[in-house]
Amino acid sequence: MTANIQNFRTIWLKPDDPSIVQIIDQTKLPHEYVVRDLSNYREGAQAIREMLVRGAPLIGATAAWSLYLAAIEGSETEDPVSFVKQAAIELGETRPTAVNLRWALDRVLGVIRQSGENRDLVSLLRSEAQSICDEDVEISWNIGVHGCALLEEIAEEKSGEVVNVLTHCNAGALATINWGTATAPIYVARQRGIDVHVWVDETRPRNQGSQLTCWELARNGVPHTLIVDNAGGHLMQRGQVDICITGTDRTTRTGDVANKIGTYLKALAAHDNAIPFYVALPSTSIDWTIQDGMTEIPIEERDTHEVSHVRGMHGNDVREVKTVADGSAIRNYAFDVTPARLITGLITECGICEPSEEGLARLFPDFAKRAS
Repeated sequence: MTANIQNFRTIWLKPDDPSIVQIIDQTKLPHEYVVRDLSNYREGAQAIREMLVRGAPLIGATAAWSLYLAAIEGSETEDPVSFVKQAAIELGETRPTAVNLRWALDRVLGVIRQSGENRDLVSLLRSEAQSICDEDVEISWNIGVHGCALLEEIAEEKSGEVVNVLTHCNAGALATINWGTATAPIYVARQRGIDVHVWVDETRPRNQGSQLTCWELARNGVPHTLIVDNAGGHLMQRGQVDICITGTDRTTRTGDVANKIGTYLKALAAHDNAIPFYVALPSTSIDWTIQDGMTEIPIEERDTHEVSHVRGMHGNDVREVKTVADGSAIRNYAFDVTPARLITGLITECGICEPSEEGLARLFPDFAKRAS
């Protein structure tokens, strides 16, 4: 990534070999920039499961490109469509919380159903995966434009003084195809000359804030400061946070939000200190089939190794060390649910609305009608 974020992409076809999909291995950041080749759908599934790619929109895009790779491999079989459908089942089992995964798989399978018998399956799925990526870039940009209005308002109230944004996890360009969700308003605001500073939660246990958000903000010249996860409330109490903006992996039709573990605590602190708490999301992250986030959103529990060990640079080497004594039980919940009552508003590609069924239905009437 360079300071010219417009040219940035997180997933793409290899220029000289369209049978290979390339991604940034995000497990290597920030110490190494490594491009990984995906040559079949199983490698795509592994990339999703092991978080070489992460962030709901990028997970969905990777699933779509993985089905394209399955179409290439399946073209050598007697029943290519059945091969792709089996690949979709395996991909659907990789990550349970992010709704974009299922959305992308269903969209690609729907295109196959509608295409009829006389089709070039490989070309069809390549075109659909590319469309998903192109649409995501536009969606993120529009989220940025709508969200920027909030930052402009704060800047005006502060007579042009710096606007302090607190974010959690990584909902940046690395979580989408480009621009991000929570970071998109920040990038747009910077382009418009608004003085913005970002408080970045480290986001244990995988440190997506310190390792990913800081990495991309630094490369785009955005002033930022890394803090430990539990410092957010302290900063809010002292008036050093003007607004909180996070992303989401799944949002119910009533406005409950599932995001990286720790988001709920930030929302509680913001509510107690009368600080606006916004969630930036593409419509693809809305699950119109569910109403109650606490009972209906599956919460992924990941390997305890992520909690017991930390990875970092020691001299010129990247090393991993254990920080926990033997014999301690560990639980590693990857997400929590923030109820709509703690959320000021939802920033989408179609505008900003209150976190409610009525608010979302006003912005997305067609989706809401089909869900009712």
